[in-house]
Amino acid sequence: MAEAVIGVLISKLSAALVNEAATYGASLLCKEASALKALFAEIRKAEGELEIMKAYLHDSEKLKDTNETASVLVNMIRDLAFRIEDVVDEFTYKLEDDKHTGFGAKMKNILKNAKTWRRLALELRDINEKLEDAAKKKYLYSLPLSGAERCARDDCSHHGRTTNQTSCFARDEDLVGIQDDAEKLKQWLTGNFEEKFRIATVWGMGGVGKTSLVDYVYRIVKVEFDAAAWVTVSTSYKVEELLRKVAREFGVITDVSDMEMRGLVEVIRDRLKGKRYILVLDDVWEKDLWVNRIMDVFPTNGVSRFVFTSRKYEVASLATSNCTIKLDPMGEYHSWELFCKLAFRNNSDKRCPAELHDVVVKFLEKCEGLPIAIACIGRLLSCKASALSEWNDVYEELELQSTENGIPGIDIILKVSLEDLPYELKNCFLHCAIFPEDYLLKRKRLIRQWITAGFIKKKENKTLEQVAEGCLNELVNRSLLQVVKRNEFGRVKCCRMHDIIHHLATAKAKGECFSKVYDGPMTFSADSTRRLSIQSSNIAAISQSGVKHLRAVHAFTSYIDVDLLRPILTSSNLLSTLDLEGTHIKILPNEVFNLFNLRFLGLRYTEIETLPSAVGRLTNLEVLDALFTPLLSLPEDVAKLKKLWFLYACTLHKERTLQRYGGIKVPRTITNLTGLHALETIEASSETLCDVASLTQLRAFSICDVKSEHSMSLCRAIMNMSHLVHLSIAASDEHQVLPLEALCLPGTLSKLVLQGWLEKKRMPEILSSWLHLNNLTKLSLIFSKLDEDSFSSLVVLSGLCYLELVRAYDGKKLFFSALSFPRLRRLRIWSAPQLNQVQIEEEALESLEELMFTDCSEMRCLPSGIGYVTTLEELHLEDTAEELIEKLRQGSRGNQSGEELVKIRHISKVVVVLTERNIRERIR
Repeated sequence: MAEAVIGVLISKLSAALVNEAATYGASLLCKEASALKALFAEIRKAEGELEIMKAYLHDSEKLKDTNETASVLVNMIRDLAFRIEDVVDEFTYKLEDDKHTGFGAKMKNILKNAKTWRRLALELRDINEKLEDAAKKKYLYSLPLSGAERCARDDCSHHGRTTNQTSCFARDEDLVGIQDDAEKLKQWLTGNFEEKFRIATVWGMGGVGKTSLVDYVYRIVKVEFDAAAWVTVSTSYKVEELLRKVAREFGVITDVSDMEMRGLVEVIRDRLKGKRYILVLDDVWEKDLWVNRIMDVFPTNGVSRFVFTSRKYEVASLATSNCTIKLDPMGEYHSWELFCKLAFRNNSDKRCPAELHDVVVKFLEKCEGLPIAIACIGRLLSCKASALSEWNDVYEELELQSTENGIPGIDIILKVSLEDLPYELKNCFLHCAIFPEDYLLKRKRLIRQWITAGFIKKKENKTLEQVAEGCLNELVNRSLLQVVKRNEFGRVKCCRMHDIIHHLATAKAKGECFSKVYDGPMTFSADSTRRLSIQSSNIAAISQSGVKHLRAVHAFTSYIDVDLLRPILTSSNLLSTLDLEGTHIKILPNEVFNLFNLRFLGLRYTEIETLPSAVGRLTNLEVLDALFTPLLSLPEDVAKLKKLWFLYACTLHKERTLQRYGGIKVPRTITNLTGLHALETIEASSETLCDVASLTQLRAFSICDVKSEHSMSLCRAIMNMSHLVHLSIAASDEHQVLPLEALCLPGTLSKLVLQGWLEKKRMPEILSSWLHLNNLTKLSLIFSKLDEDSFSSLVVLSGLCYLELVRAYDGKKLFFSALSFPRLRRLRIWSAPQLNQVQIEEEALESLEELMFTDCSEMRCLPSGIGYVTTLEELHLEDTAEELIEKLRQGSRGNQSGEELVKIRHISKVVVVLTERNIRERIR
């Protein structure tokens, strides 16, 4: 990964050289100017050497594991690159720190800084000499290039970088050879409900397709159960956290985040007693988990089905009546079928051209019948031209590594898939190894961290966020990440890394000094690693180790001792990322505010109550994420953070209300942050609204506590935000009219959340002024007080894909006319206390997939015309009239004629809930 390290470093060197001319002008003594000139000269020299080295590394890094000379040279260059980065970061730190001192202090520091510039120049000169020496050795011990490397050098794999990034989700048609096992598992789970209890197990080696098989069956059979849950276990599980996941997945309404063991057991039993339920425990590593730890949690007075996946036979032996499936690697036929579907996915017939037949056979021999290996190599080759020479080049590389190192086939496949990545993607991929095994990787969090780490470079007319999302899609395309969830627009919302790939990535990251995981009390040395992943609460061993080279610290534990964190922060004074999300830290240690190089500060879901004015010293900060904390205000000095792009902060309400969070107070100096792309969520005032009008680069803006007197200020502010994509406006209370009359929304708007009373008489006028919003796809209305007439005005928003009404509808009848909302996929109605009739005309809601009614106590019958909505897949009725829910429950059990069920027989998933009676059932 030395190529990836150098790619980022070259950008840093370029940024440092931008300051050259301005720095000379600001220097007050010739001595200092002379020292700086010498340092800049060495930086320019290093930049030139590294550009040459980068091309060499692209060719030679693939030989690193099979050629000792290549290994020595690559490691030498990487270590020198790290030393250069240390010099450049210290230089930038000293230079910028000097800029922010007063005249008197600057004079005092001149002599000291002149010595610093000379020291850094000498250090860089020594490094440059070693780089030149490495270059000589490179030519002296010139390495023969394989065909694959010649191809890389000549950039003949270019079109692999432009692969279609839209096909990034696993499809059922990609599942091959599982039909017999799927039918067998399906029969065990649903064939005889007179048998109250049954465990089915699927086991086999890693990467053989256990999870894919069970997931396929689970999605089919879960409609037969009142409650269904899927939980991934992994090796490092904790019983309490595992049960919290189980409770959440089963739809327990009570908050279980801080619940003790006894309470967790009770809520799970209450939720499941008397029910027909299914639970999948994916990736179980020990039999004891079930036998001695959680088996007794689950009630026996209903019908229960459990499915375990595991690599171990002792876990598989838990199966009832031999209901176990051992998955073996694929045979030749199915291996060929899966490979062709993936490697030739852009071909209409997905067939292998005759000239590639023999090389495909050789690739499949390397894959050893493992679906994950076939998927990785198949998708890698789909990015190449279908030319025999190019495919032979890739195979030569596989063959070279396997014969010289004796590496098992699957490891080679994964390694070559990794090495084939462009250097930008290599950094992004290894960054994912920082997260624990089976961790859900959220798109937005990854993107922000990739950007602030310098992994993402702007391309053409795309924003950095768009480029980063393209990188995420590409990793998914190559089967290096797996999609877990998509949002309503089909974009990746969160993903995970297969445990086999995670193991490879973690080992690779450690070997390349990219990152290291600390997961328990032991002797620990950070060595020269650049990133640290803390996965244990006891960090005493870290605080005593050498961590001066760290650039990032990520914590994945709920508790961190602040006193033990201090020495880590003191030693790591060039840290660029500090992510403490989810830790119970209440105060930031002062050492944080000495981290001049800090770009990303993650405080989401912590217990931080205040940010001191010292935060203004973090002048390189680009992301400040303090969402869902007790924070109430930002200090004046936050205005000094002029490089800030993303500012997220809101206070989490302690009591459970519809409005889960509130805005925070921002200082008048917020006007200085003109580069902000996101500002969420602030407390409204006339002054604040005037101030944010200067933030013209905002893409996301959220504001609370808006009052009628803010009307003109609000409209002027938003009118200036011509790039806005997401907008959220909340009134001061549910009875406050939102001042929208003069609101001119930008045509870029995609998501709009309005919380407050909408004036009914003005609705047609207001909505007609929004007809230009062709990109508006998601609308959430809260406390809007709509009725039959005002709701009909919404029909003009024909591009909506998602519509949510929360305490927003006061009418008795809800009418959807023909051709209304043609693109709407999700419709959710919450708390409509008078609603008693819903009518859907033919050809209305033609794309609807999910329909939800919650807390509509007068709703005694299903929507009239619901049968017209043939696209509907899910119907949720939560706390509607008990009469309706009981009618559906009885009908599903055959106790009544089931006339209501006939209307919804085309819907695959129907869930009913009565909270007061603790009823939550899936009746279809």
